[in-house]
Amino acid sequence: MPLRQATGFVESLLKLIDLDWEVPDFSTLCRRQKRLSVTIPYQGSKGPLNLLIDSTGIKVEGEGEWNARKHGGPKRRVWRKIHIGIDEETLEIRAVEVTSSSIGDPPMLPNLLGQITPDQKIGSVTADGAYDTRKCHDAIAARNARAVIPPRKNAKLWKPDTLGARARNEAVQSSKDLGRAQWRRLSGYHRRSRVETKMHCLKLLGQRLAARDFDRQVAEVQIRAAILNGFTALGIPNTVTVG
Repeated sequence: MPLRQATGFVESLLKLIDLDWEVPDFSTLCRRQKRLSVTIPYQGSKGPLNLLIDSTGIKVEGEGEWNARKHGGPKRRVWRKIHIGIDEETLEIRAVEVTSSSIGDPPMLPNLLGQITPDQKIGSVTADGAYDTRKCHDAIAARNARAVIPPRKNAKLWKPDTLGARARNEAVQSSKDLGRAQWRRLSGYHRRSRVETKMHCLKLLGQRLAARDFDRQVAEVQIRAAILNGFTALGIPNTVTVG
């Protein structure tokens, strides 16, 4: 919600339940949003974390768009990119980054892995072919994880001077021997569709970002991730052994 609407909405809710709590005005919310540090809650899964990576673009109101909407004239479309990593088992968002549209996907994978605490064992990292780069494979190998990244169709073997390069060469050779379709099936690459679904859920909270400056936009995306994890936790059953 825009901040003015959020203030009025919360005031109406408090009035309905007969609470005389004071609601911060939209200017206070705007100032706080820029410095807000959002902690994304998660329950986590048992065993190693299997991380699914994806990114998407989301619209923001660019410079001059408000003036163009009010007074007419040309306007410039501005986009941000959201990069997320989710837990394959619980479907909770475990890592999120926001960048400008000019930043590619591969450079952000090490940052996403950096948001996973060092004591958390990572079993595998699944991403699309855009992440088939040396830095991505080396970052995954540094966490002792298995990379599930389809090699490009014209992929050549790399010099096996790092653990990441050797693991990637094995994927290239397996893809050639088995065929790309069979490799995807055996490697479990199809599981990446779950992160695409999660990205769709993220956009269901709004097809654009309401905040104007970058710091507030980052906080807005993090808040959305925290909300989604809360919804996901509500749907995770608590299994209790009986008898």
